[in-house]
Amino acid sequence: MNILLAVDGSTFTKKMLAYLTTHDELFGANNDYTVLTVQPALPPRARAAVGKEVVDNYYSEESEKVMAPVSKFLTRHGINAKSNWKIGPAGETIAKFADAGQFDMVIMGSHGHGTLGNLVMGSVATQVLANCQVPVLLVR
Repeated sequence: MNILLAVDGSTFTKKMLAYLTTHDELFGANNDYTVLTVQPALPPRARAAVGKEVVDNYYSEESEKVMAPVSKFLTRHGINAKSNWKIGPAGETIAKFADAGQFDMVIMGSHGHGTLGNLVMGSVATQVLANCQVPVLLVR
């Protein structure tokens, strides 16, 4: 199975990873995993003021802050995952990436670093569910 792990470094990302690694009967190392994090786009004026190189470095560093501990955790549990990062609105970007990558499933935490506006599940999770053609497993 080709599985996309959408991560943001939040507590719910950690819960999702713990769920993944404790359910070997469902998510063993024989699956293909890709880890994706999405960075919000900086305002156009800020990007113009600091320049493309600074902006690219910023996105790369912010993504690495999220990806490094996730990659380390997965490697420790015998899961070799590809990693990727994108820029844009998180929910839409995750859904588009999942659809375009022909993933069999998206696994993500039910909440993240977003606002507390949605009490049942986070707004990013809601957007992914609304826009994604791929089955989504939310871990709470």
